Amino acid sequence: MNRTQTPRSLARLAWLALLAPFALTATGCAIGTIIGGMTQSYRESSTRTITAEYTNLTGKNFAVLVTADRTTQADFPNLSPVLTARVSERLAEFAQVSGWIPPQDLLSYLYDNPSWVSMPPSELADELGVDRLIMMDIYEFRLNDPGNRYLWDGRAAGGLTVIEADTNLRDTPAFVREIDVSFPDASGFGPGDFSAEQIASILMSRGVERSSWLFYDHEEPYYPDY
Repeated sequence: MNRTQTPRSLARLAWLALLAPFALTATGCAIGTIIGGMTQSYRESSTRTITAEYTNLTGKNFAVLVTADRTTQADFPNLSPVLTARVSERLAEFAQVSGWIPPQDLLSYLYDNPSWVSMPPSELADELGVDRLIMMDIYEFRLNDPGNRYLWDGRAAGGLTVIEADTNLRDTPAFVREIDVSFPDASGFGPGDFSAEQIASILMSRGVERSSWLFYDHEEPYYPDY
């Protein structure tokens, strides 16, 4: 023992020895908090890769058929054509397909052949000459909550079904998903904040992304708004 150490200095050293584990623990917590905060900040400003849910579109040709009830068609006459075009174009670009029916050709066929509504899906696929028929049925498309026209509460919802016409189970759905998106992302917005055209456009864009993303790998925010 160093002869120059006094009882008081020895007591101080003893206290430091006792406190050392607690100091290390506190430092570790602080470092963990900092790292956790950095990770959270990184995720809020970055994206992650989401893999396709349906992969049997690769190497196939396809057509997209979008339908809606008469009320929706009357209120939003461009809804079906716009969704048909945008989803088709995205899949043609990103899903590694062998071919597709351009939207204008599909819409012309449907207009010239009104009896298509009574065809089994596989027969319609044969008529169009495609391996995959992607059918989207829009059962809700609204800009506000019924009874409240002063605040926007937009919602687009529908079912998506894939028919594999080149298999033995030609009329059995091979893939089924529900698509449900909304806008605005918070309550309290009215016509002074967004126009009806803006609400409808954003709903359609979100519906297109959620529908087409099912068929190819893509990037999404860690914390998506929809």
